[in-house]
Parts: sequence; C-alpha cells; structure tokens
Amino acid sequence: MLGSFADAFRLPDLKRRILFTLGVLFIFRVGAHIPTPGVDANAIANIFKSSPGGMLDFLNTFSGGALSQASIFSLGVAPYINSSIIMQLLVVIFPFLEKMQKDNEEGRKKIIQWTRYGAILFAVVQAVGLTTLLRSRMLFAGGGLDTVLAVLTVTAGSVAVMWMGEELSDHGVGNGISLLIFAGIVSRIPDAILQTGALLFSGDTNILAVIVGLALMVAVVAGCIVLQEGQRRLPVQYAKRVVGNKIYGGQSTFIPLKVNQSGVIPIIFAGSILMFFVFFTGFISAEFALFFQFTPNGRWYQNLVYCVVSSLLILFFSYFYTTVVFNPTDIANNMKKYGGFILGIRPGQPTADYITKVMERITLGGAVFLALIALVPNLMSWVMSVNAFYFGGTAVLIVVGVALDTVHQIEAQLLMRHYDGILKKSRGKAGSLLRM
Repeated sequence: MLGSFADAFRLPDLKRRILFTLGVLFIFRVGAHIPTPGVDANAIANIFKSSPGGMLDFLNTFSGGALSQASIFSLGVAPYINSSIIMQLLVVIFPFLEKMQKDNEEGRKKIIQWTRYGAILFAVVQAVGLTTLLRSRMLFAGGGLDTVLAVLTVTAGSVAVMWMGEELSDHGVGNGISLLIFAGIVSRIPDAILQTGALLFSGDTNILAVIVGLALMVAVVAGCIVLQEGQRRLPVQYAKRVVGNKIYGGQSTFIPLKVNQSGVIPIIFAGSILMFFVFFTGFISAEFALFFQFTPNGRWYQNLVYCVVSSLLILFFSYFYTTVVFNPTDIANNMKKYGGFILGIRPGQPTADYITKVMERITLGGAVFLALIALVPNLMSWVMSVNAFYFGGTAVLIVVGVALDTVHQIEAQLLMRHYDGILKKSRGKAGSLLRM
C-alpha cells in the first residue's frame, strides 16, 4: 500500500488529485472551528461534555465536532444526504424519473440539480430547528435579525460542504461526501483517546474495561474489512466463436458479487433518517425523541427501540441501494451477447433471475452483519456504562469502508495509467517496426 502511494505522487495528474483532496479536507476542518454569530459556543461545548452519547453526539462525530462548537458547518453533509435519499426513492417510485436518469446525460444533470435544491431546503429546515433548539435552552440570545443571520449562516455552511463534497468527487480521489464524513470522524480520535485516558486516571473506569474496549475495536475493524472485501464468485464459461480465421472465447471467469454491495451507504442513510426523526420529534416531546437515539445511560426500552429501528433501516437501505446500483438484467444480457453462461443456467432471463436470487441471499447476510457491527459496540458501552467508547461500530465501519474504497480507487488509477504506458510503448514499437 505504501508503494502504491509513493507511485501515486510520481504521476502528476494523480498527485494533483491527492493534493486537491487534502486541501479541501483542510478547508473543511478550518470551517468546523468558525463559530456561528450569536451562539454561545462554550456553553454548547459544556453540554456535549456533560452528556456524552446520544444522537447529538453521533451527529457531532459526523460533523467532526462542528456541532458541539456551533460552527458554520454544524449541519455537515446531513441535508445533502437526506435530499439524496428522497430523490433516490422518488426515482424508484416514478418511472419517468427513472427514465430520465437512465436515458440521457441531461436527465441525470436535472436530477442532480433537484437534489441540490432539496439539500438547500433541508438545510433551511434543519437550521431553523437547530436555532430554535438553542434558543429554547438559552444558548442563543439574539433578536429576530440575529436569528435570520444565524439560519442563513448555517444554511450557507451546509451548501458549502455540499459543494466541497461534489468537487472532491469530480477532481479529487474517492467519494467526496464519504471523505468529508471520514475526516469528521477521524478528527475526533485524539479527543476520544484523551477522554479514555482521563476516565482511566480519575478512576471512573478500569484498565479491564479499556482492554475489552480495545479488543472490541480490533474485532470490529477486522469484521469491517471482511464485510467490505467479501464476495460470492459465480463461475462463467464463454463459448468458443470463430470470427474469420481467429477463434475467440473458450475462457472461464467469474462474476464477483460483493456481500456488501452498498458499502457504508446504509449506515449513513439510517443515521440521517434517525437524525431527522430526532429533530422532528424534539419539537413535540424531548422524551419521545430519546427513542431514536442511543444513550449509554438511557432506559433499556428506549435503547431497544433504537436498536430495532436502526437495524430495520440498515436492512432496508442495504436492499434498496443494491437494487439501485446493481442490475442483473444488464449483466445477463452482456453475457449472452458475448457467448457467456453460468453452468447449468440458461442464458438471458433465467440467468438474470439466478443472479438476483443469489444477490438477495448474500445481501441479507451482509445487511445483518452490517447491523451487528454497527450496534454491538453501542450495546457493549451500554452494558459496561463506558461513555468514552461511543466511537462505536458505525463510525469504525465508515472509516474502514471509506479508507478501503479510497485505496482501491488510487490503485485503479495507478493500474490504468500503467496500462496506458504499456499501450503507448507497444504502439511506439509497432510504429518503429513499420517504419523499418
């Protein structure tokens, strides 16, 4: 892996992409420390320190501490994710939107534009909700104009984060939105280590709990890697074809079906939906909002409801996103076009049905394992009453998934450029021979 990174900096284009990614992440981290006008950032930070855990702490982890500091990036990527969820659901529900997305580039651009408008709408609603919550807790003392200024500032910050995510995807390395979430989570690791050390030295926890927590963390990381890299390989045989004087085909290969085809998207989507319910139900009843967030010191039935709802959302989005990004019919048609078939399965629609059946089975196993990885560390922190270990399975899964995806993309870029070099050299030699 280190060799791949060293090679990446030898290629000007890839080096520029990596440096652009690091620059945008630096700007994102700077913005997370710029306070929103009129908000008492110190009082908000004290609230987060006095009551760790819960959905607010979860959102604060995703924003890289921006929420606890009431910064201009307090909402982070949450509005954009919520808008993306709604738009993808609408594409599945309405055939004309699905046709727009599949048929032409202009249709896809329109859907992306509507997603941006939806993100702005969600940002305004969530900014108003956040300002109202701060005002109710006497953490915002401004008047009407100050409230409008705070809402506009937080909304503009959310739009800026959305723009940075899209720029990262276009000109950087990896998925932009996932990288911003990754940066927010990783930035809190030093603080989590210091908090654990403080609890250990103060006697609020013991060395055995710390060792168990570290062992659990290693097990979760290992499970995340297995989940991200695991795949089911369907053997494919290509029949021989005679074209002119040459024989093509006759090869054996396989179709790699990933156990976790949707990556970390179900975790991010589930967290965003739960966050929306927390903000929405918070206006009705603060007690009812506790059912949609996990707290180590919370009531058992509230945490149980959270675990059930979170698991169901992860299962739903695992199947939903797999359906969106994976099309067995296209794979079956391409195999039939080039003379490929799965042993014992007829080409065409029977092959598509078989691939769908296999994909549904492995997606169920992957989704259940995904939910377990996301919830087991939270359950352990609940049983052990160790708040410092709230950096749990969800955050670790996102960090590992995004890191692996980014490394794979860098390796793919390197491989593509090496192949380009080989092809250019081959053409150069062929041209020299022809000239001779």
